[in-house]
Amino acid sequence: MPTPDGNAEAAGCWRAAVRLLGDAGVRDLFGLPGDDLAVLDAAAESDVRFTLCRDQRNAAFMACGYAIQSGRLAVAVVGKGPAVTNALTGVLEAAGSSAPVLLLSGGTSARSRGSGGFQELDQLPVLAPLVKWAARVDHPARVAPMLRRAVLTARSGAPGPVYLELPDHLLDEPIPLPAHGFPEVEAPQRAGGSAGAEVVRRAERPIVVVGGGMRHRNADRAVERFAAEFGAAMSCTASGRGSVDEDHPAFVGLSGLYAPEPAAALWDAADCVIALGTRLEETAVDHWPERIGTAVPVVQVNARETDLAPEYGGPLIVGDALDVLRGWLDRGPAGSRGKWGDRVRAVHEELRDQHRRRLERLRAAPGLHIEEVLSAIDEVVPRNRVLVQENGLQDMWSYRYPAYSCGADGGSVVPCEQTSLGFGAAAAVGVKLAAPERPVVAFVGDGAFRMVDADLLTAVQAGGVLYVVLRNGGYGWLQSQLGQDRPAARRFSFLDGEDLRIPEHPRLHHRVVPDGSALEPVLAEAWRQCADGGVVVLEVPVRLQDALFDAAGDFPVAPENG
Repeated sequence: MPTPDGNAEAAGCWRAAVRLLGDAGVRDLFGLPGDDLAVLDAAAESDVRFTLCRDQRNAAFMACGYAIQSGRLAVAVVGKGPAVTNALTGVLEAAGSSAPVLLLSGGTSARSRGSGGFQELDQLPVLAPLVKWAARVDHPARVAPMLRRAVLTARSGAPGPVYLELPDHLLDEPIPLPAHGFPEVEAPQRAGGSAGAEVVRRAERPIVVVGGGMRHRNADRAVERFAAEFGAAMSCTASGRGSVDEDHPAFVGLSGLYAPEPAAALWDAADCVIALGTRLEETAVDHWPERIGTAVPVVQVNARETDLAPEYGGPLIVGDALDVLRGWLDRGPAGSRGKWGDRVRAVHEELRDQHRRRLERLRAAPGLHIEEVLSAIDEVVPRNRVLVQENGLQDMWSYRYPAYSCGADGGSVVPCEQTSLGFGAAAAVGVKLAAPERPVVAFVGDGAFRMVDADLLTAVQAGGVLYVVLRNGGYGWLQSQLGQDRPAARRFSFLDGEDLRIPEHPRLHHRVVPDGSALEPVLAEAWRQCADGGVVVLEVPVRLQDALFDAAGDFPVAPENG
């Protein structure tokens, strides 16, 4: 059944599962299903053979034997609760034998969890210690990508069992089935002769996305050499910053949520996306054109199969991205990429020019803007600095290229998708101890800074950390979400206006930037004290309106002058 976007659709999770498993080359299922028997209906309508067992343990044992003998993925299907616990011994055997077995089970409906319903069991913690990966699907749109991830994980790398729960509320839901096929995971080939290598070699308008997995893996500048030789645009995720030279003429900003507007035309025109060392988290793909991953292949290279994102069509490669890049470079591109390379360089220059003009306007306007603070850091602190970032209302400006740029010698440390409050403020101390010869700047909001103020004396022991604290009076991001029109805004506030707590110590200094004209001289003095081994808290008063995103967190906004 087609959906409005042209993709297929299955009636219920078990029909979707059987269809997807068939696409993955699975021809045999073993099991004793739950009371709904929906998987039997699905199997009867397909070419998949279902071996109906009388005991769940034996179903798991049969699947294990099938996988050991054939080397292919085997699938066992059981109900929920005691059916899952009955199958555990077979899963344990599969783990010990490194057998690629996928255990699919039913599960309590989301609306009934916690009610003590029929055969209710929290099955994930029961299975997790025995398998390579365990997950539960709770939304129809996640059935296909999670089942694909389960299959990839079971049979990639060191094979082994995986577990996926399909709860009862998905039994009758329409399940979307993406149009792209089920890709095999490739091993890296030094000669560059794999299917993924051919896609890359023949791409005429490629974009490279570099993730955090490329940290410390680009020492010989293989990514930049690849961009030059293949005419590719270079982008990165937030956690991938510092892995490539952002001053390079092929660099066009971050991918996804923080992508600059002038780069949008490149993403619209790309005919191949090459993802290196990234899990393609939500923020890394936000606002990607819909054609990416369907009409446009995404070639993914990651060290672990569980870090691949199977919802995007294109070759999947498990291996070291640096080795894969070297293989591609050995073989070279098929033909010239001159025109695409010219477009990429033009976007890079446009981003730089646009930023210069914007800074001129901001400097001529009243007040102090956060982009001016980042520019001053760039001017005053040596370029081999490491910027350690938080992820709040206004420190997010540092994610926006080229408001902040990591050169070839620079570094960046950001929180992961969890964005734990206070991570950057505390992590700066660890960064300084790991790289004592490099300048370390923590770019944080005052709410995050308060999470670490008890350890400022610990920072003094490390020495040489500059805290640039954006002072808006508390938790600015939450205050922006609260807004002014909600009923709760009349009773609650996330802004308390408390002063920063700075303990007394001869090597701990507190400075305040009173206005824009004093920014660079105060920052220069703060940096001098850091270079002498001190810790400086540089307080920068800012306005809530000077934010990268609006209250919904969706749309970039430009702070108004004044």
